[in-house]
Amino acid sequence: MPNLYGDIISDLCAGLIGGLGLTPSCNIGEGGIALAEAVHGSAPDIAGKNLANPTALLLSSVMMLRHLRLTDKADQIHNAILNTISEGKYRTVDLGGNSSTTDFTKAVCDHL
Repeated sequence: MPNLYGDIISDLCAGLIGGLGLTPSCNIGEGGIALAEAVHGSAPDIAGKNLANPTALLLSSVMMLRHLRLTDKADQIHNAILNTISEGKYRTVDLGGNSSTTDFTKAVCDHL
């Protein structure tokens, strides 16, 4: 869909699943050119404080890997993210925890 409508839909999805920290995005144009990124948002109150939830960015990279047909790598990362969240030990503030961005990311890496 065109960019404006895509932004509206992505904002709606973010609200439905729990926030911008969980919402991945992949813009795929004609000819297969793709841009994977977390859904847009601004959080100046936590900028530079190691508090942001990296899930959206990580899931966007999973979408990029799938687009590149690196499905096995995408599945490994996706499962590591899901395992980290479901384990509940390392959750960022927006997920009801008190872990930093770094702590959460390290936990995902440890699940790989």
